[in-house]
Amino acid sequence: MVGEAEGPVRGDLEWGTVPLLVRRAAERYGDREAVVGPRTRISYRELGVRVERAAAAVMAAGIRPGDRVGIWAPNTPDYVVAALGALAAGGVLVPLGTRLKGAEAVDLLRRTRAALLFVTDAFLGVSYVSALRSAAGGAGPHGSGPLRDLPDLRTAVVLGDRDEAGEGFQHWRGFLAAAAQLPDRAVRERADAVRPEDPADIMFTSGTTGLPKGAITTHAQSLRAFATWAELAGLVEGDRYLVVNPFTHTFGWKAGVLASLMRGAVVLPQPVFDAGAVLAKISSEQVTVLPGAPTVYQSLLDHPGRAGYDLRSLRLAVTGAAVVPLELVTRIREELGFRTVLTAYGLTESCGLVTMGRRGDDPGLIAATSGRAVPGVTVRIADGESGSNLAQPPGTPGEVQVRGYTVMREYFEDPAGTEEAFTDDGWLRTGDIGVLDADGNLRITDRLKDMFTVGGFNAYPAEIEQVLSRHPLVADVAVVGMADPRLGEVGKAFVVASGSLDGAELIAWSRREMANYKVPRQVEFVTELPRNASGKVLKGMLRAGTVQ
Repeated sequence: MVGEAEGPVRGDLEWGTVPLLVRRAAERYGDREAVVGPRTRISYRELGVRVERAAAAVMAAGIRPGDRVGIWAPNTPDYVVAALGALAAGGVLVPLGTRLKGAEAVDLLRRTRAALLFVTDAFLGVSYVSALRSAAGGAGPHGSGPLRDLPDLRTAVVLGDRDEAGEGFQHWRGFLAAAAQLPDRAVRERADAVRPEDPADIMFTSGTTGLPKGAITTHAQSLRAFATWAELAGLVEGDRYLVVNPFTHTFGWKAGVLASLMRGAVVLPQPVFDAGAVLAKISSEQVTVLPGAPTVYQSLLDHPGRAGYDLRSLRLAVTGAAVVPLELVTRIREELGFRTVLTAYGLTESCGLVTMGRRGDDPGLIAATSGRAVPGVTVRIADGESGSNLAQPPGTPGEVQVRGYTVMREYFEDPAGTEEAFTDDGWLRTGDIGVLDADGNLRITDRLKDMFTVGGFNAYPAEIEQVLSRHPLVADVAVVGMADPRLGEVGKAFVVASGSLDGAELIAWSRREMANYKVPRQVEFVTELPRNASGKVLKGMLRAGTVQ
């Protein structure tokens, strides 16, 4: 076993809860910029005022401590205020990925019994309100909630500047107006009643069953984890942090917003990644910090107009989620000008943080590994396949298992899934295959769960296969990840068809049924899938192309 000593979940941080963090940041950083959008610049002091107003509106909507609050929107200043306001009112955030389809979002809202929803009006040409109505059976009966098939949802609020929201939905300005009903003292008392050990969010991932699972993490876990992340990364007061990772994912929200609040950095939300737009933002806003998947940096390097932008402000890059070639690390330093490049590894069930490189690490080490266990977290490589979970010596591959304060306490209302996620002796099973070197640096080599990463988004074959199998002409299907020069990996579906079906038709059908990053980019038709004696599909043969 290699790693640093496990520690207790600390509630004695200066800000043991997110609401207290917001208040302390407002006091400490005052008129410094906190959040900058295309049409707004919010100081830390003003952010504190806006968050308290949003918390009052959440309370006026009848949200009680522990109620779930869904949020389905891209990275914007309104997202930051709404989410922090929900937490200050004692709510538990349920972020929904912007690439989900309406039915996928409705399923997660139903399962968590969300009482309040913040939603964007439209994003990338899609009306999210229309998608929700279509997937939830239309508007609710008169006098009930906004959506028919979500009986627990009492209020739905459309974020943005528009003054119209549609039947059953409130617009953001009107929602905030209700804050006047509550005295400031009541709002402060509600925020002060939030405890470090209370759940802060339910972040959904997927398991081998293909059903998304909601990992519950607390205020104290997230704050301690990303205080550590900020320290190791070297985030400092006044840093200008362009957040391209979605706020709906652990890293975008916690390493982006929470870490910035702790350090007095400026959050610049980026709703969608576009290399040209990001280069322009780096130049105009003097961005210093830009974490992202390897494809983010590759796209910036490949942009034909890169030389026309001033990138001299760039200082800190943090990447992971895929293999990072040494050549890319070198180019990030030399051509984009980042002075510090770090790699990291984490998963939703561990607050998104397990290992991390250290400033000063050799570029070859950064490219070859995901760094070492962060303080308070222990990593072991275990003989998981035999069921013994015996720790393996350095250099021997096995399942990566994790223990420490970052690890979730459970999946939301899923005791069977929770039990499956942990070993008998209490270690989190990551499903990843890795190797530790003698110094504790972790190298991920494979995935037990067959997950693959598409441009920084985790795609789970079991979930994709479940959807594809609903097509009336798909008799059998298996999905694997294949290398892609731009996105890192993409899905390829091997299909046994029961009738006349071509690949383009199935891909088009898939785009209507699932988030775009899950859609297979290739389809190969086979007469049967290779299976072992127990009926398990031999995906190694599919990846190797040895199936006829």
